[in-house]
Amino acid sequence: MSKADVLFIEMCKDIMQNGFSSQGEKVRARWDDGEPAHTIKKFAVVNRYDLSEEFPILTLRPTNLKAAIDEILWIWQKKSNNVHDLNSHIWDSWADEKGSIGKAYGYQLGIKHKYPEGDFDQVDRVLFDLKNNPYSRRMIVNMYNHTDLHEMNLYPCAYSITFNVTENRLNAILHQRSQDILVANNWNVAQYAILIHMLAQVNRLQVGEFVHVIADAHIYDRHIPLIRELIQRTPYPAPKLSINPDIKEFYSFKVEDFILEDYQSGPQIKNIPVAV
Repeated sequence: MSKADVLFIEMCKDIMQNGFSSQGEKVRARWDDGEPAHTIKKFAVVNRYDLSEEFPILTLRPTNLKAAIDEILWIWQKKSNNVHDLNSHIWDSWADEKGSIGKAYGYQLGIKHKYPEGDFDQVDRVLFDLKNNPYSRRMIVNMYNHTDLHEMNLYPCAYSITFNVTENRLNAILHQRSQDILVANNWNVAQYAILIHMLAQVNRLQVGEFVHVIADAHIYDRHIPLIRELIQRTPYPAPKLSINPDIKEFYSFKVEDFILEDYQSGPQIKNIPVAV
């Protein structure tokens, strides 16, 4: 069975059994009916995925990998902050009338900074280091820019990633300040695993370990029965990720260059309520 499923099941059980409830606290998030969206949470959840063993996508229910990849390309390739450059509507709730989400995510990655080697934005700096100094301990991307927070429609959730090459394997640590486990966990895991695969391929590296650090890992109150049903399902074997081997340059990747072979999953959970 998929190791990503086993890890997800164990994490959900731990949160529900040992987590802390926000009942009685003042919370920001609300449901569509105006009721406060309370959670049960664990602080500092750390999950480790060995990308050389399998691609970490849930089989308990399907993850729309094409849409997840489209979003990661929107942020890391297009460096966009406008939902009109995205092929899904997942960011519409945080966009203004022109489609902008403010100075968030892709906007931050596109800002150029001065270095001794020249001017680079954050993505191009990582690409430069992977090519010229792959064993650097300074390959860090950070989107949590305090100067611009007041102009972001949503503060970055997955905000920083550190890359590290060890014995020709590309490893990465993703830091996330907050995560809705049911809605977003495997979405983020799958898309950042894809990012590591992309960077590894264009730099002739092997994929290594992906470490996901979540400061506030929470399950919303109205999601608890959905989670309980989900983790009772039997996982399938992990699918195989196939990437177009002809792509040699990071900015050449397209959504259709990624194929999941033999992806089996349980039924989708429909009409999941989302707190905003």
